[in-house]
Amino acid sequence: MTKQEIRKEYIQKRNELSGKQLLINQDLILIQFQRLALPGIQLIHTYLPIQNNNEPDPMPLVDWLHFQHPNLEVTFSRINPADFSMDHILQNDDTFFALNSYGIPEPQNGLIVKEVDIDLAIIPLLAFDEDGNRVGYGKGYYDRFLSKCRKDIIKIGISYFPPIPRIEDLGLFDKKLDFCITPDSIYAF
Repeated sequence: MTKQEIRKEYIQKRNELSGKQLLINQDLILIQFQRLALPGIQLIHTYLPIQNNNEPDPMPLVDWLHFQHPNLEVTFSRINPADFSMDHILQNDDTFFALNSYGIPEPQNGLIVKEVDIDLAIIPLLAFDEDGNRVGYGKGYYDRFLSKCRKDIIKIGISYFPPIPRIEDLGLFDKKLDFCITPDSIYAF
C-alpha cells in the first residue's frame, strides 16, 4: 500500500473505534509500555493528540516515565509551517497551549531546547510497517526533526493497530522507529 492509501484507511479505522474501545486500547498500550526498560532518560519529546482524530494519547506514558525518572523533563513541539520544521519547548508550570491550524495543541511559551539534547521521542503516526517505518500525516515534520537528533535517540510510536506488511513508497528521508507500542505487543526494530 502507498502512504496515501494507508492514510485514508487508517484515519477511517481510527474513526470507527468506539469511545470504550479507545479507552481500553489506551490502557493496554500503557501496560505494554511499562514493560520497556528505558534507563538514562532525562529529556523526552512528545506530542499532544488531536482529539478529533482519535489519536493515541502519549500522556499516560509520559506520566509513567515521570514515575520512573522523577527528574525527567518533557518537551512539546511547535511547528513552523513556513519551512516544515519544529521548535521543541520545555514544559514547565507556566506552559500555555493553544491549537495550531491543524488542530494540534502547541506550547506558546517556554525555553526552546536543541534536538541533540533529547533522549527519547514519542512520535505520532497513523500506521507502521513490519520494518519500523511509519506513516504520519504527510508533511514530514517528524522526519526533519529526527534527522537533527542524535543517532542514539530512542524513537517510539504508539498505535491502536498492528503493523502492515510494507509501505510501498518510502522516501530517502523517512526515519524508522526503534519501537512501536500497540495494545497487544511491543514491536522492536
